[in-house]
Amino acid sequence: MAQAFHISSNTASAISICIAVAALSLPIFMKTLVQGMGLKTKLLSYVTLLFGFFMAWNIGANDVANAMGTSVGSGALTLRQAVVTAAILEFSGALLMGRHVTSTMQKGILVANVFQGKDSLLFVGLLSSLAAAGTWLQVSSFYGWPVSTTHCIVGSMVGFGLVYGGPGAVFWSSLARVTSSWVISPVFGAAVSFLVYKCIRRFVYSAPNPGEAAAAAAPIAVFVGVTLITFAAFPLSNKLSIALAQALGCGALGAFFVNNIIRKQLGHLLAKSKSKSTQQEPHDESTPKSIGFLSDIAGPTGTQLEIVYGVFGYMQILSACFMSFAHGGNDVSNAIGPLAAALSILHGGATGGEIIIPLDVLAWGGFGIVAGLMMWGYRVIATIGKKITELTPTRGFAAEFAAASVVLFASKLGLPISATHTLVGAVMGVGFARGLNSVRAETVREIVTSWMVTIPIGAVLAVAYTWILTKFLPPIF
Repeated sequence: MAQAFHISSNTASAISICIAVAALSLPIFMKTLVQGMGLKTKLLSYVTLLFGFFMAWNIGANDVANAMGTSVGSGALTLRQAVVTAAILEFSGALLMGRHVTSTMQKGILVANVFQGKDSLLFVGLLSSLAAAGTWLQVSSFYGWPVSTTHCIVGSMVGFGLVYGGPGAVFWSSLARVTSSWVISPVFGAAVSFLVYKCIRRFVYSAPNPGEAAAAAAPIAVFVGVTLITFAAFPLSNKLSIALAQALGCGALGAFFVNNIIRKQLGHLLAKSKSKSTQQEPHDESTPKSIGFLSDIAGPTGTQLEIVYGVFGYMQILSACFMSFAHGGNDVSNAIGPLAAALSILHGGATGGEIIIPLDVLAWGGFGIVAGLMMWGYRVIATIGKKITELTPTRGFAAEFAAASVVLFASKLGLPISATHTLVGAVMGVGFARGLNSVRAETVREIVTSWMVTIPIGAVLAVAYTWILTKFLPPIF
């Protein structure tokens, strides 16, 4: 951490110690723990919160690279800027968007009725699933492998359910959907990012004034993106006409702000490029007479290149911020879902019903994500941002925009999609658009292998942890 953030080792150690002290002490003051309960239940609740923090910490260490990896790799953000930005947005997303009703068995993986009357076993299984998923995520983060946190928790719960509940304890259709996303997610991500990057090269790079073309295209892209995101993901009204009008208004507002920012920050460069309109700066190589969509078009140079990278740098930061906020709201449930279910069992809740995650537990999950991001997040960020293919602001934006679009619309259509797999595929798609040799095959092989073993390893670890806890601990209830 000291080397990644360019701080002294003493400062890094102090940060780690502060996080550890906070993780051990904050649960004591949480409403979930201080409400009227016996000492045994309080101790078990405290341990449960620590298991949930362990999983959330590892989500932050591994999965937050989905949002910020390409921005760091392209140079749009420094690692320190990315971590601070992601920390704020991830915590905000977890707190503001994560308060949703979640199934006790987390995303329909386990059949709750099978465990009726087995509260002690179910409680131990949930803790073991959190520990197993967190363990594999920690190993993957250490080596810089971007794996799906959803797949980790799914594999862990499937392993526990299959061994301790039998084949009837698992929703096999849900497992099939998860495994199919190994192919669907990266293929869709690669295809869309390939097209987006080719569009940038065809309609921006080949324009008579690439800088002005990029500055003109940015507000249009923001208008379309914000409108679609607002309408599809955050509808502001139940009435179609009102929701559409509000989405268009949000899109127009976003386009207005982005246009003003670009003109203000890059106005002097745009004016300089216009003044040289009669003497265009040369490209790296002559532009083909007949430019096709798949033609290999050289990029701009000099002032034009500075403008294009500046515009797409702003665009990439915006898309990364949205991805980070959405990730905090969505993926915090991978840690907090099983945690809230275990707490519900401790407090006498029904094992087959639905639970509403308390606000303090959501904040606890958000804190865990931020802690993991600060301490280990740089490892996977380096893999996505630098080790798959070389990224620039235009390539990074193409990958980020493609991944966000695919995840958003696939979720609405009910297709099995992994955000991690989609982004890795999108980064590969940008590399393929530049030629097969632009993608580092060795890194891709390591990543794909880590994907394939995630569910089996999670399952084995969950079974092992459950066996240990049931063998050496006295009955909990």
